[in-house]
Amino acid sequence: MEIINLTRNQPSIINIKTSFILNFQYSKDIWILNCSQGCQHLMEQKNLRINQISNIILTENNIDNISGLLGLLSSLSLINRKKQINIYVSKGIEKYIILGKRYAKTNFRYGIYMYILKTGLIIKNQDYKIYTFNNKLNFEFLLTAKNKYGKFKLYKAKKFRFTIGPTYGKLKNGCCFLLPDGIIIDGYKFTKPHKSGTTKSILNNKYHNRNNIEISHKSEIIEYKFIV
Repeated sequence: MEIINLTRNQPSIINIKTSFILNFQYSKDIWILNCSQGCQHLMEQKNLRINQISNIILTENNIDNISGLLGLLSSLSLINRKKQINIYVSKGIEKYIILGKRYAKTNFRYGIYMYILKTGLIIKNQDYKIYTFNNKLNFEFLLTAKNKYGKFKLYKAKKFRFTIGPTYGKLKNGCCFLLPDGIIIDGYKFTKPHKSGTTKSILNNKYHNRNNIEISHKSEIIEYKFIV
């Protein structure tokens, strides 16, 4: 997975707002967080195809976060997109999309499914999950990667002359075997070490509180917004 910043201007100390995408190269899938003005043009400059966007997440009701949304949805319709798109929004933004569509007098060629954000799991694929947490006026997010299990050491199993079949599966699960001569075979020694999935947090609150401290614990912070 690649994280790409789509913010055109350098953030200022007074107000930091970020639009970025999560690019899953292997599945050719893109999740976009916040649609700032001109975000699709920046994607084009970075050789990213807007038709690969499957999920859009709007972190809060702010014009800087949604100013490029209707333009992006219209562009997807112009390229004859057929696949549905999912939009995750806080309460109120869904009216903005409906009214904007009515004002532009346009019908999109694809289905749009809107989900109101609430605490819990919102999106997942084969490798990653996104959880959202309600923090009063805005939302914070936690991106977690799937745990990677250690690769089975096939050469070592063959060296011990184990028969191919259920025994291999038991070794992969860490089972131990007691041989007739008293030797103990430890299954964990036949797999490489497991790797815990990485976590990344997206925080939108300038204050330190229990909620965002717990979310960001042992995780990399992707975005932090300050308003002073």
